[in-house]
Order: sequence, then C-alpha cells, then structure tokens
Amino acid sequence: MPVGSALTTEVRQLWRLRALLAVMTRRELAARFAGSAGGVLWVWLPPLLTIAAYYLVFDVVFGMRLGAGAPTGRVGTYLIVGMLPWMAFADATQRGMTSLLDAGGLLHKNPLPPALFPARAVLASGVVFAPLLLALLPLYAGSHHFAPGVWALLPLLALQGLLCFLLAYLLAILAAALRDVVQVVGVALSLGVFLSPVLFPATLFPERWRWLLWLNPMTAPVLGYQTALLQGAWPAWDVWLVLAAWIALLAAALSLAVARSRDQLVDWL
Repeated sequence: MPVGSALTTEVRQLWRLRALLAVMTRRELAARFAGSAGGVLWVWLPPLLTIAAYYLVFDVVFGMRLGAGAPTGRVGTYLIVGMLPWMAFADATQRGMTSLLDAGGLLHKNPLPPALFPARAVLASGVVFAPLLLALLPLYAGSHHFAPGVWALLPLLALQGLLCFLLAYLLAILAAALRDVVQVVGVALSLGVFLSPVLFPATLFPERWRWLLWLNPMTAPVLGYQTALLQGAWPAWDVWLVLAAWIALLAAALSLAVARSRDQLVDWL
C-alpha cells in the first residue's frame, strides 16, 4: 500500500466504525472511575482542583502579577489558560501512546483496526477536558466584553484534538516497536511544559532562543488560547501556520509509520 494512502485508509476505517468507537470511548471513561464511590466526579475533580489552586494561590493569596508585555496581569488567570490545554495534551498523549500496548491481547484475537485504540484514548481525554476549556469562555470573555476573537477557542479545540490523535497514534506504534519510547515521552512531557509559553509569556523567553518554543507542538495552541481568552482577539496567522505545519508533519510521519508497521505491529505487541 502506498505510504500516502495508509493514513487515509485508517481514517476511513475509523469513520466506518464510529459507532464502535463511541462505545469504546464510553467504556474507557467508565473504567477510569469503576469501583469508586465518587463515580464520574473523579474524572473532572483533579483538573478542577488544579486550576482552582492556581487561582487561589497566585491571584487571591499572593496577588502575584505579570510584567509588561504579558496578555494579562494576573498570574493564576494566565496559568489556567495554558495549563488546562497542556494537561489535556499530556493526558491524551500518554494514554494514547500506551493504548496499543494495553490492547495487545485483544488485537491478537480480533482483527480490529489499531487506530481505534489511540482514537478512543484521545476522545476520552477530550470528553474530560473539552468541557473544562469551554467553561473558560464565559469566565474569561466578560473581561473583554465577549469580543468575537474568543470564538477561536472552538477551532483551536478541534485542531488540538487532531494534533493529539496523530501524535498519540504515532507514539503508540513506536512504543510497540521499542518500549523505551514510553519512558522517553514521559520525561519529555514533564520537561516540555517549561519549553512553552504555559508557565511564562513567550516575551520573557530570551529572544535569541525564542525559536525553540516552536519545537513544542503545544506552543501554537497555547498562544492561541491565550490570545482568544485573555484578549478576545483572533490568534495571529503564525499560530495557525505553525499548528498546521505540526499537523501536516505528524500526518506524514504517521502515514509512513502505519505503512511500514502494518505487517509487524501485532507481533510487536
């Protein structure tokens, strides 16, 4: 099969099996809180407590402020807009990366499309984090009187979901071939938040090294969220261009990985 058509075939299979994917996603979410008294509350409680802690500690208790050039003066308010998308990205990437390893026994017995499993993991993470990100819209939009740029949040969410799926599926194939990938990516996600505008405005990063921020696939989405939610403006063209470039690069790499691993993937698992 030509490399270019490998990913197209995977997408078509996902669409054809969309009902099964929906069922698998519901079961994935149910498995996260199975046997707990809190039930579905435990899905949303950890990220909610995290962002509440940022606001309480940095904005209420210490009243910390960012300097000139920042999209907002409040530290906690700034951190929430960046950390919530980053947590969604890290959760989807980690769960999607190990999804094929976890489903190895099932794939040995059933000829299911491997793409179902990273797609399930990414969709489940989306169900958890997308409502929280959308909840920021009314909370933040009041500060700039619901300026039209705030609606950029919707395409940013969709593109982040696509980015996460492509990356998670690619990493899942690599992890099946070499288990060390799981550990390497875990470290990269821990350190990657510091090589992004999540914890500090990009303007505070040394100008001569600022290009390094764009090597992080989440830099463009985070900048987009900050512009839309904190300023009510439509993100600059370079945000969309870099995000599109990352998606195109990951799609090409994933298509190659799918084509090259098609006959060996189940054996690796």
